[in-house]
Parts: sequence; structure tokens; C-alpha cells
Amino acid sequence: MYMTCLDLEGVLVPEIWIAFAEETGIPELKKTTRDEPDYNKLMKYRLDILKEHGLGLKEIQETIEKIDPMPGAKEFLDALRSFTQVVIISDTFTQFARPLMKKLGWPTLFCNELIVAENGEVTDFKMRIENSKYSTVKALQSAGVDTIASGDSFNDLGMIRASKAGFLFRTTDAIREANPDVPALETYDELLAAIKKAMVE
Repeated sequence: MYMTCLDLEGVLVPEIWIAFAEETGIPELKKTTRDEPDYNKLMKYRLDILKEHGLGLKEIQETIEKIDPMPGAKEFLDALRSFTQVVIISDTFTQFARPLMKKLGWPTLFCNELIVAENGEVTDFKMRIENSKYSTVKALQSAGVDTIASGDSFNDLGMIRASKAGFLFRTTDAIREANPDVPALETYDELLAAIKKAMVE
């Protein structure tokens, strides 16, 4: 049995924090896991900026409501789910994901939780599991599932390298050059074809 494990932001939907940075005019919030491999450090940096500007969950959710999946993403996901099981493994948060999952046709999502005060301030975050993408792929494999993985950032490389086949998708030049052995694809058609091929090899 195969399970295709996909990153969410940068693969199926635009980066939430970049959209929020543009909405608020705070360029510091544009930093993502493409720039900072240490997710805990990145999130603490983001929470400090939110606190400094008096922004909370409500403001972020208002931005997320306006975000649409990338062109062709839902069609790609529908086509992929017609021949293999799919799970999205993301470092996003349940409080962010619901509107996006609705627009993608409610795929299965493993993600994390924000800790939010009564006044809406995001005070902390709780990771579902340590090194969540790699750990989830290894857990699926321990249940007898072969995994194929794709993502765009540093924090996707663990699950990509641990899987039977793995692909970078619309990644940065720096990540591509640092990982020349990992196929780097640019279109959903290419990714769909690569996953199909990996399943028969």
C-alpha cells in the first residue's frame, strides 16, 4: 500500500505567513521554513512580532479566509487521490487550516495547535510530534505503508529522503543546489507523473 505525503504551504496553497505579511505590511513576517530551517526558532520569532504589533488569531484567520489554493492544486489532489492514498503533513495549525482544507475538498491533514489566550493573543504553539514530517512518515512505514513524499522547504527533506521516492516541488535555487540528488519538479503534471512512476518501480 502506498501513501503520498505532501507538504501544504508552497505546494498546494500559498504561504500563509507571507500573505499575512503582505496584508499587514510587516515584511519581517515573510520569513518561512525556506529561510529558517529551525521551526521552533521561526515560530518564536513570529509570535514576538505578533505581540509587538498587537495582532492575534482573528487577524490571521481573516487573511486566511481570502487565500485560495494554487491554480490547479485541487485538480492535482483529486487526480492523485484517484489512484493513491494521500495525507498532508504540515507545520501549520488547526486554527489556520480549516478554510484551506474546505477549498481543497477536505483531504486528510496532520498539523499542529496554536495556544490562544481568551483575548485572541497567540501565546504559544504545540507541535503534534517532534520532527513531525519525518516522524509521521516513519510511523506510516512501521504500519506497513510505503511512502512517497513531496515538499518545498528544508523541513520537508526528512520525509522526502526517508520515503521510497521523494520530490522537491517549486523549491528555491538554494535548496535545489544543496540537494542535487532529489528530483526538483515545477508543475503538478510532472509531480503526478513522477508519483505514478514511483508506484510501479
